[in-house]
Amino acid sequence: MIDQEKVREAVKLLLEGIGEDVGREGLLETPDRIARMYEEIFSGMDRDPGEHLSKVFSVDNSEMVLEKDIVFYSVCEHHLLPFYGRAHVAYIPDGRVVGLSKLARTVEIYARRLQVQERMTGQIADAVMEYLRPRGVMVAVEAEHMCMTMRGIKKPGSRTLSVAARGVFQENGRLQERFFHMLGER
Repeated sequence: MIDQEKVREAVKLLLEGIGEDVGREGLLETPDRIARMYEEIFSGMDRDPGEHLSKVFSVDNSEMVLEKDIVFYSVCEHHLLPFYGRAHVAYIPDGRVVGLSKLARTVEIYARRLQVQERMTGQIADAVMEYLRPRGVMVAVEAEHMCMTMRGIKKPGSRTLSVAARGVFQENGRLQERFFHMLGER
């Protein structure tokens, strides 16, 4: 749970630290706005993906299920700047499937934490494996990082791709190829 009072005090110190007058009209409510915003954008910190992935349905299907283009927004733990993009989650059912919105909710839970993209990609894959117990899962996350585009090297439009494969996706290059082929289809 976010300690809003500590966030408000920290924002005031930050504003003073960069030379701002925390008493000027435009900044009077900024600490409170930031505290409320952090409550929202870090809402995944205390949430368990099992709350969504545990609700499964029995099926005979063992063909790949792919939910692609799941838009997410996260915050880089190194610079406290946003990174955002799309996640793609595929799995091979082993007698159980989950509602498609549950995959998107799982992405959201991990994105709404201080993160690094590589860890988030693996966390999503591991959660699907743990709760859904499919034959395999593959996750690809493509994101633009503001810490690279608005500061530092300043390369707007550059995107980072991270991939995590578990189960049969790790062992079967053809499944990986099929996954990437399906991502390219529109």
